[in-house]
Amino acid sequence: MSDNDVQDLLKLSKQLLDSIDHKDWNTYTSLCDEELTCFEPEARGHLVTGMDFHRFYFDMNPTGRPRQSTISSPMVSIMGEVALVTYIRVVQSIDEHGHDHSAACEESRIWQKQDGEWQHVHFHRSTI
Repeated sequence: MSDNDVQDLLKLSKQLLDSIDHKDWNTYTSLCDEELTCFEPEARGHLVTGMDFHRFYFDMNPTGRPRQSTISSPMVSIMGEVALVTYIRVVQSIDEHGHDHSAACEESRIWQKQDGEWQHVHFHRSTI
């Protein structure tokens, strides 16, 4: 495991979170495998496969209010052509009344090298 790979995976993970925060579907799809799988609170315990489920949230009307995600306490494990990136995601946002809010969740993201590039293939997100 090289330091370059670890830094690349952390950078890609941050780009992914930024694309979610800014509803940037093009960047999100460029980072994710078309058959992305996940377990997340919105899926209510079901394994979701593919991008359609996620597209729904990107297509929702943007609020125009700032939002940002910070990766805290990251750990990266690389096993050949597969990598596991785990961290606490801290999301800061402004509500409709102008008040700031912070929320946190635990995320595990699996990346796989495909044609020499890291692609996001699976994640698990749990609220804290």
